[in-house]
Amino acid sequence: MQTALQKSASIRSIAFKPAAANAHINRRAAVRVSAKKTDAASAGTDVGAAGLAAIAAGLVANPVMLFSEYTLKTTGEGIPPGPGGLYGALEGVSYLVVLGIIGWSIATKLRTGSGLPAGPSGLLGAVEGFSYLSLLGAIVVFGLTFLEKGGLPGIFG
Repeated sequence: MQTALQKSASIRSIAFKPAAANAHINRRAAVRVSAKKTDAASAGTDVGAAGLAAIAAGLVANPVMLFSEYTLKTTGEGIPPGPGGLYGALEGVSYLVVLGIIGWSIATKLRTGSGLPAGPSGLLGAVEGFSYLSLLGAIVVFGLTFLEKGGLPGIFG
């Protein structure tokens, strides 16, 4: 049995002639190629139910969190409670969802050495990156509000 290096050397030693002159094919020089199904498109698409839930929740929670940060910076208050406290609850749950996605990302990074998989159409990776940006925005806005007012509304001030 030949090794891959021997096969490669024997293939390189074959004299290449025009197609009409090289009608006889040497069977020993034929190379078999096998391919695994590891294309980049299907590598990170299976994220399971938790990944799909994180995509759905993150696509809603990140814009809500960013709007809350914008509202806090411009008005000095968070999102108004709304009817029956619905908007305030959505704001609080959005912060928890974003922190949960970041926690999952950090745990995955520590365990595997890489972040969350890209997911279908790269959405889980996008939600992960968007969550880190939302957290950065929260840190900046909370810090500026704390310096301007001496505390955060409803917590210290």
